[in-house]
Amino acid sequence: MSRKIRVSILYNQPVSGNLGQDRPYIDERGTLNAELPIRRGEKHTMQELIDMSEVGVVEEMDDIKEALNSIGYRTTTFNVDSDVVRLIEYLRSERPDVIFNIVECVENQAIHEMHVAGIYELLKIPYTGAGPMALGLALNKPRVKELLTYHGIRTPKFKTFGPADKVTPGDLDFPLIVKPSREDASVGINEQSVVKSAAELRRQVHYVIAEFDQPALAEEYIDGRELNVAILGSRDPIVLPISEIDFSGLTSEMHRIVSYEAKWIPGTVAYQGTRGVCPAPLPARLEQEIRSTALRCFHLIGCRDYARVDFRLTAAGVPYVLEVNPNPDISQDAGFARSTRTYGLSYPEAIGKIVESVLERTRA
Repeated sequence: MSRKIRVSILYNQPVSGNLGQDRPYIDERGTLNAELPIRRGEKHTMQELIDMSEVGVVEEMDDIKEALNSIGYRTTTFNVDSDVVRLIEYLRSERPDVIFNIVECVENQAIHEMHVAGIYELLKIPYTGAGPMALGLALNKPRVKELLTYHGIRTPKFKTFGPADKVTPGDLDFPLIVKPSREDASVGINEQSVVKSAAELRRQVHYVIAEFDQPALAEEYIDGRELNVAILGSRDPIVLPISEIDFSGLTSEMHRIVSYEAKWIPGTVAYQGTRGVCPAPLPARLEQEIRSTALRCFHLIGCRDYARVDFRLTAAGVPYVLEVNPNPDISQDAGFARSTRTYGLSYPEAIGKIVESVLERTRA
């Protein structure tokens, strides 16, 4: 009887720390309060303030563990916290056949996502998803946009602003959308992120710099359809059916964007008013263009095993790449899983194919 393959699922549980940003929070009765700031993992007497994007990582870990167990893998889990020595000791003693890597930050610092992958490399343990260079590159949104532009891939025109920069639109045309340049999961994106004047631009840039301690990215806002293209595999990656975010449930005053509320805060108008549709209805020629562009992005950034490329589609049917996401959310209710289901894979089958991709790569 062959030995079961041992998979260690490594993740980061939310920890206490002052991220310094205003976010909605859920009080002890489960009620949304949008007026007070949320602090990552911070607990108070009357309410526990929760970063729902990080809570999602724990739920993702549970989904992956259940899926892998159901198809015959032997799994363990490990919370990568601030003690890196403990992580190394765990990997040396456990010595898993494969690491399923869903670590997104260490000590509330997203940049450490790439450093954790570097530890796997140094210990020569196979792991799922992108390598350190791809993870670090993808986290730098302006650099990704520069790379895409160099290779002739359309992405909205943009500027970045640091603390010492004069904030002017330059050659950008309003409206613009302003966001942190080194965050993911829609962190820092809200209704005020779309700006229509120089004064609003200055306000939002200063907000991002002050609250997130990083440069602000301003790009021309495309008021159109939003498409997500999931890709599965490494040697011969499969472009899965294209998913669309349906904004029809939003009010007429709201911008058609995937804000933090829309992604993470159930019960809000933004969350209830946005839903995924897969497959997205698209003309065949346009669908093929988007699929081939997504695959080019996958290879340019250096993604492996699974990734997601987000697009905006203008009213005239012109696609623009917004972001390239290595190691995107693959929990059961995420957009990636929606695309794999449409393709014909059950959730355990899709998760199993990610592990198979690693094993195939290590045997090459």
